[in-house]
Amino acid sequence: MIFSLFARRELIAEDTVKWLFDNFAWALRNFDRSVFFNETILVVPSNKHFPGRVDSVEGMAKLIFEQVKAYAGMKHWPCRLVDQNSISEPPQLAKILINGSIRGKGGIESDSVDEEHQLLIAYNPHQINDPEAMIATYAHTLAHYLGSMAQEPPPGGEEFWPQTTEILAVFMGFGTMFANSASVFRGGCGRCHNPLSERTAFLSEDDVTYALALFCVLKEIPVKEALPHLKKHLRSIFKTAVKELSQRNTELDNLRAIN
Repeated sequence: MIFSLFARRELIAEDTVKWLFDNFAWALRNFDRSVFFNETILVVPSNKHFPGRVDSVEGMAKLIFEQVKAYAGMKHWPCRLVDQNSISEPPQLAKILINGSIRGKGGIESDSVDEEHQLLIAYNPHQINDPEAMIATYAHTLAHYLGSMAQEPPPGGEEFWPQTTEILAVFMGFGTMFANSASVFRGGCGRCHNPLSERTAFLSEDDVTYALALFCVLKEIPVKEALPHLKKHLRSIFKTAVKELSQRNTELDNLRAIN
């Protein structure tokens, strides 16, 4: 019994690991593997990836959204950004036309699209001071729209759609923001905490950090590129996940072989 104290503990359950691999396989089959391997980058919360500043809340929300759209490979998707407080009822899903590739540099932007054929994207003005949460929320919304265009049902079915679309957003390059905003510390001064700025998270910190590690291992991104941008308590989880995943050669080769 005493030796069990030193036994290696699974970072996440094996069935969860398999589900993450299944989700990446689903994403590679449905959303252009070449864009993933050749164009998608690890997006990090830095001035390098999110430069610029605008004086108004609306202006900053729009600036950040346009940057997220570009990194997601969805710059050519027609969207309309609005303050969520101005929406009185859930918006109807617009019928949109995507010109060229569904994602990536092969997409073609339309000169003008009427509002009826634009996707409505709502932003939370309280998140303007929590840009990581805003970035993750935008990426999750775009992943929802992108995922709905898949030619096959997602792993686990509709029951796990919110989690699947979070993984899809990690697949699109936004894993550091999802890991950092998966859990919010609620201690300390009450005036310093604004619950309205939080995003709704569906994956645990461990699960989404593991998904980020899978993204980095699959794309051969060095640990040092992601590590400084993660919260301190997530760094050991990320390094352990990378080490574990690096030993799963068969599963990784199967993902790379998807055409």
